[in-house]
Amino acid sequence: MEVRIGVQNSTREVVIESAGTADQIAKAVQAALSSGENLILTDEKGRQVIVPANALAYVDIAAPEARRVGFGG
Repeated sequence: MEVRIGVQNSTREVVIESAGTADQIAKAVQAALSSGENLILTDEKGRQVIVPANALAYVDIAAPEARRVGFGG
């Protein structure tokens, strides 16, 4: 699951591949925003990304893409 995080006052976004579901990620974002704590997400390789909740501009949770087989045309 690809997750893009926009950070205030930054032109670049943070992009991670998470093993979590869209619901798990959305709940983590909601919990961080309501408590004011840091948003902590773990990517597929076990690395953690920590973003202060007050610096979040947006979080885009992309639907998993089905892998295509064959030659495009």
